[in-house]
Amino acid sequence: MNRKLTTTRESQLKLNQDTLRFFTETIDAGRISPLAFFEAGDSCYKNERFYWQNADKTLTLVGLGHATVLTSNGRKNRFAHISTEWNKLRVALIKEEKDMEPVLFGGFSFDPENRTESEWSNFPSAHFVVPSFQLMIKNGKTSISINYITESGNAAEEFDRLRDERDRLIHLAQVEEFGPTAKPEVVSVEELGKEHYMETVAGVTKKINAGEAEKVVIARSVKLHFDNDVSAVTALHHISNEQQESYHFGLQKDESLFFGATPERLVEIENGRAYSACVAGSIRRGKTATEDRLLGEELLEDRKNREEHQYVVNMISHVFETYCTDIVIPKMPKLMKIRDIQHLFTPVEGRLVQGIDIFSLVEALHPTPALGGVPTDVSLEMIRQEEGMDRGYYAAPIGWTDTAGNGEFAVAIRSALLRNNEAYLYAGGGIVADSEPDKEYEETWVKFRPVLRALGGKLNG
Repeated sequence: MNRKLTTTRESQLKLNQDTLRFFTETIDAGRISPLAFFEAGDSCYKNERFYWQNADKTLTLVGLGHATVLTSNGRKNRFAHISTEWNKLRVALIKEEKDMEPVLFGGFSFDPENRTESEWSNFPSAHFVVPSFQLMIKNGKTSISINYITESGNAAEEFDRLRDERDRLIHLAQVEEFGPTAKPEVVSVEELGKEHYMETVAGVTKKINAGEAEKVVIARSVKLHFDNDVSAVTALHHISNEQQESYHFGLQKDESLFFGATPERLVEIENGRAYSACVAGSIRRGKTATEDRLLGEELLEDRKNREEHQYVVNMISHVFETYCTDIVIPKMPKLMKIRDIQHLFTPVEGRLVQGIDIFSLVEALHPTPALGGVPTDVSLEMIRQEEGMDRGYYAAPIGWTDTAGNGEFAVAIRSALLRNNEAYLYAGGGIVADSEPDKEYEETWVKFRPVLRALGGKLNG
């Protein structure tokens, strides 16, 4: 990649050159709260913000403003399209050694074939942004970058304006009071299509027993109504505070915030090595340590959940065998315990084959059997015909990549779409031959609970 490191950024900014150029500049920011920086962008960039924190809290990203937006409404080539457009920007990058790698953040819809009119109608099948102002906290060090993409001539004047704006945002985040806000007041919880969901689970179970599929994931949604509009920073603060073990994400678009706290990594790439996680099969947490241990043992020994988990292991293993070498996969799952639920968990890793980028792996891995089913094509068609809703970005890949090729995507479960004084929450479960509608229904409430609680709702505490 041509990074143009032989020429200083300042001289490149002053060139009267009508070609695509991608400038970045990084400064150390001392100690600054990521949510305070997020909130500092509320007046000017309210619908142009994102938030990300990985599960082990070694990386936090906040983006304000749009240096550029990459989208796709394609049904077949959306992953390749975003990859191609991102590579055009990567080769135009002008940076110095001390500068952070700029990031591209966004997500894909679960199923671009689903054209149901819904709350997701303003979201394309792929939506990614390069932020104008990028905060990164990595291993305890906080940095803030300006990203500027232009095809016009002398860019120095505009870049100086962006420096002034960066300093204003930092000052605002450091001196203004952005303390924790109270949880919203939920007026009502509206179950959307409960009877349809129960009938669908029963009908899909019959189709599975008739040999039409092995497993199909069926989801449903509930709608919360609030007294007042709920701010994005309030939602992110409470979900991050209450779900410590998860990936935290927020993506704003057109006055909507898609946010959540997911336990499930889809894929991470770091220095040419790829990592994924097989997460499928679940049970509630116990009220005591003893009950919790017994429930965990029950999950590890449960045939239905072990079969469901093995579907995911088989699929992700096959993808890694196609795109990676030096693959490591444990033979037995272990337990992943988060606040409201326990999952079966098997990590997978391997060395990426030369020439493969993160979008290739995301495309190959989505949807895993944990969110789609087995076989994939059959289960997706059954979901389209039977589920009766548009999942939007729920259960789909959300995450980031940088100009060096590193990145991480999670599966956007335990999530909600928030808009003004309403929020849509989503949850689902794997339907197999011996599934029972009542039990599947109760499992969805366990999965609703993290976001429901963060937004002020109550479900058995």
